[in-house]
Amino acid sequence: MTRIDDTFARLKSQGKKAFVSYIMAGDPDVATSLAVMRGLPAAGVDIIELGLPFTDPMADGATIQLAGQRALEGGMTLDKTLQMVRDFRAEDNITPIVMMGYYNPIYARGVDLFLTQAVSAGIDGLIIVDLPPEEDDELCIPAQKAGMNFIRLATPTTDAKRLPKVLQNTSGFVYYVSVTGITGAAAAQAADVGPEVARIKQSTDLPVIVGFGINTPEAARTIAGVADGCVVGSAIVKEIASGKPLAEVLAFVAALAAGAHSA
Repeated sequence: MTRIDDTFARLKSQGKKAFVSYIMAGDPDVATSLAVMRGLPAAGVDIIELGLPFTDPMADGATIQLAGQRALEGGMTLDKTLQMVRDFRAEDNITPIVMMGYYNPIYARGVDLFLTQAVSAGIDGLIIVDLPPEEDDELCIPAQKAGMNFIRLATPTTDAKRLPKVLQNTSGFVYYVSVTGITGAAAAQAADVGPEVARIKQSTDLPVIVGFGINTPEAARTIAGVADGCVVGSAIVKEIASGKPLAEVLAFVAALAAGAHSA
């Protein structure tokens, strides 16, 4: 059982949906992003997705691309991202952390060394968007052997033939991408998402969390209402990018979390 598994078991016992938030490590600087990260659990965040900055983030829209650029320009690295997790874990050993990013920095580090460092730092799961199931031996299987969840994306184009392949080594939860395209590009619609979540749940006992296109408390409530929870990323990253005070950013997150938890 990982922290992710424990969290979903607790939420299920409470009859609550999960609220997952995404932030980019090092955006706009290490101190600010760490302060935001430390404030997320008290704002109602159940699971933290921590973006690993990368120069070619193919799945991300402009908001998160720019966040990654700011982080990289500020000197953010994989080592500093892992240190950020260690610093968070010094105060919080309960909230699950999922690192979300791309394979290149991990490949460059070396899978075995990365996994040793990531587990030691306190990372619970990985979402690596450019590694398909056909490449599971690269990172997915080693990560699971190391005790980490490997979370896979399913999309509106994941048909009945493809879905079993996507699910075969997935653990923790399934991340359902609510729209076709990049992050922050379109609004998620519960009427479209609900049947897709139901279809996925026919093939897995894992929780299904919906992300992309959720940017208001009402949207968080309606989407969480047809799934096991929701993810908000771009909307939170925009708040951070605007330079708002920490308290205002966390108040925005708390409103989103309250929306999801009221579903």
